[in-house]
Amino acid sequence: MRIAVYAFGGATMFHLAVPQMVFDEVTRQGLGQWRTTLFSDQPGSIRTAEGYELAGIEGPEAAARADIVVVPSWFDDGRVLSDALRVVLRDAHRRNVPVLGLCLGAIAVADAGLLTGRQAVTHWQAFTALTERHPDILLDRSVLYIDHGDVMTSAGTASGLDACLHLVRSRLGAEAANTVARSLVVAPHREGGQAQYIERPVPERSTDDPITHLLEWALANLRQPLTVDRLAEQAHMSRRTLIRAFRAATGTTPSAWIRSRRLDTARRLLETTGLTIEEVAERCGFGNTVTFRQNFAAAFSTTPTDYRRRFDTRPSATVL
Repeated sequence: MRIAVYAFGGATMFHLAVPQMVFDEVTRQGLGQWRTTLFSDQPGSIRTAEGYELAGIEGPEAAARADIVVVPSWFDDGRVLSDALRVVLRDAHRRNVPVLGLCLGAIAVADAGLLTGRQAVTHWQAFTALTERHPDILLDRSVLYIDHGDVMTSAGTASGLDACLHLVRSRLGAEAANTVARSLVVAPHREGGQAQYIERPVPERSTDDPITHLLEWALANLRQPLTVDRLAEQAHMSRRTLIRAFRAATGTTPSAWIRSRRLDTARRLLETTGLTIEEVAERCGFGNTVTFRQNFAAAFSTTPTDYRRRFDTRPSATVL
């Protein structure tokens, strides 16, 4: 897998490093042969925002050979995309190569015409400018990233980590993304699938915080019927107070968070165990296989059986 990352004068080291850290870790962990390359409008070197000079930058031909093209950020002045880079991004898209616009990189992807009539996300500070520039794009402030399969955009700086981990999960499975996340000591934030809207990750909170305890308890009791009333009872809160505190802590509702955790657990069980679909549904608290299959298909655009066939990590496993 060849990943071409666009580098430009004034880019920050962090933005350039995020896709390289995540995707190169796939190779370092022995999960696949993924290689990142920095490219620019012409080969040579660039000077980063921090004042460092990066040499060995390849030219646009690197993107022409890539399996994924990433624009990790964009110029602070929000300049219009150059004709040369527009051609690079459009050609990649035409070849069915996924194009990622991380953080302000969404501006370049939008200028290339790859987001017309679609939903997207970018850094909150650029929302007004991007809306005025491309009123036909539907910007969503409530998500970390949006994946349409052929094009992905992500929100503020650190959200690029979530988006890149999501791409690892979509290509290699949940366990691979988990391995990469553990190695990088970041949250394995992998909710959603193609064209799904990803909720905010759970922030670091005090161990004495009641929501922290509730989340830990819920994860250990996914088999149970975890209604909002049951969660409120466990947290010793009123229903209204729980919903407000839960959204402040996680960025989403109790029901959506529980459903995502159940689907995460289901993915791992499908990848690593020989449990039947019925047993997976029961262990994850879906109640019955019909509900499980419906939720799984809605989230990942595939069936549990097909997902297992693609991502089963067991040696010589028999798909049930």
